Amino acid sequence: MSIQQGNVGGMPVLILKEGATQTRGREAQKNNLTAAKLISEVVRTSLGPRGMDKMLVDSLGDVTITNDGATILKEIDVQHPAAKMMVEISKATDNEVGDGTTSVVVLAGSLLEKAEELITKDVHPTVIVDGYRKSAAKAIEIMNSIAQKIQPDDKNALIKIAKTSMQTKLVSREADELAEIIVSAALQVAEKTDSGYKMDVDDVKVEKKAGGSLRDTSLIEGIVLDKEVVHGGMPKKIEHAKIALLNCALEIEKTEFDAKINISSPEQMHMFLEEENRMLKEMVDKIQSTGTNVVICQKGIDDIAQHYLAKFNILTVRRVKESDMTKLARATGARLVNNIDDLTSKDIGSANLVEERKVESDKWVFIEGCKHPKSVTILIRGGSQRVVDEADRSVHDALMVTKDVLEKPAIVAGGGSPESYTAGKLREWTSTLSGREQLAAEKFAEALESIPLTLAENAGMDPIDTTTELRAKQSKGSKWMGIDARNARITDMSKLDIMEPLAVKEQIIKSATEVASMILRIDDVIASSKSAGGPPGGPGGMGMPPGMGDM
Repeated sequence: MSIQQGNVGGMPVLILKEGATQTRGREAQKNNLTAAKLISEVVRTSLGPRGMDKMLVDSLGDVTITNDGATILKEIDVQHPAAKMMVEISKATDNEVGDGTTSVVVLAGSLLEKAEELITKDVHPTVIVDGYRKSAAKAIEIMNSIAQKIQPDDKNALIKIAKTSMQTKLVSREADELAEIIVSAALQVAEKTDSGYKMDVDDVKVEKKAGGSLRDTSLIEGIVLDKEVVHGGMPKKIEHAKIALLNCALEIEKTEFDAKINISSPEQMHMFLEEENRMLKEMVDKIQSTGTNVVICQKGIDDIAQHYLAKFNILTVRRVKESDMTKLARATGARLVNNIDDLTSKDIGSANLVEERKVESDKWVFIEGCKHPKSVTILIRGGSQRVVDEADRSVHDALMVTKDVLEKPAIVAGGGSPESYTAGKLREWTSTLSGREQLAAEKFAEALESIPLTLAENAGMDPIDTTTELRAKQSKGSKWMGIDARNARITDMSKLDIMEPLAVKEQIIKSATEVASMILRIDDVIASSKSAGGPPGGPGGMGMPPGMGDM
């Protein structure tokens, strides 16, 4: 591409810096669409219960094995700007609803593929974008009309949701036990408000430790700290614990300004040390006077203070993370105290048991049996570090979908049935549109069917037979007919208890449509040069940032 941007009276006019490149029109669109579709292809095979896992090795040689869309795309270092947009929607979906991170990329890729077919037939991208936007709004309206409304605290429904989320993961065999743990944890920390329930996923602390098996995963009604008791002479187990949470160091603080103390005799030295001792002992006496028998401290604790605390049989843990201190306050009912002089018996929290236990080779402190804990811990165990890491990701997704349903209590069946039903209804609705928008709306319906189609392909089913059979059964009014990938057949998904939150489906449609619209509207890519010499990205640059030419 020349950097001459025009000719005025025989004089070339240079607009872009030397080495900068510009790709316009069809070529730019084709480049972006191809990159986005390639990203979709990467995660496509990992969708559904029969989806495959990806092994990702980073530059340091660390290995991640997962089939979580957001994790896969986060780990691979994507260069192409259009491909980066696909990675962003996956991340955003993960942060917003926690699940559907693979589906959203598959749908966006399919929307772009269908749009490309229309662009080659000279349908303008803006017309396609308008058609897609209208179709997305209609699709969400159809989904809302078929969703089942449930009670937010209906434990059985929540367990179905959590189990469905884990069916596609490595932990699917243990999904029953894990779903029970996850839903109990979620209901424990959820808070009822006037408008329904509110839940903060951070209130459920997830600790993981390789060893044992996934079935050893447990729910602790309280908090687990990956710290040990600071002093060997302290008790390792305290029942009916009275817990003080300190945000200040049990040490003698240095003065704010530079100060010198002149000591001229051994007696003065002795008095100075005695005074330090006395101040530390006063601190410990103050703590003990409130009836405290467990101290959790965010900062350091002086050796002498440790000695006095051990003498009073007070179990103490130091240098605990701030996030854990906040969770402890929610779990035990204690108040974080910034100054020991302010500590009163009202600030003390309680738990049935505080105990140091050995987990594999580490010593951890368990604070459990809190009365109404607003923060709890799920301790994940598993055969190896890789298994534990993947289980952690699965638990996060399951917690998020449980939260989605608690906050928006509406569910639909899984297995691609709502997408297939919505596609059928959209086709009927397209006849109400005029002009070329109708073509875009039809393509949107086809793209929605890519979800059940991909599920079927990953289960080894014939895509064409499956699509025709699914459409036939749906048109007879069986709206929950979907792909039972485990048994490679089409069946009523609600009878199999495969249920998903409506919030996730809405998010998938919104995000995929937005990113597809954004990519379709780009008709010019101007890449500024990194240096004056040559196009960026070397010989394969294709007038794009590095790596784009290789995509």
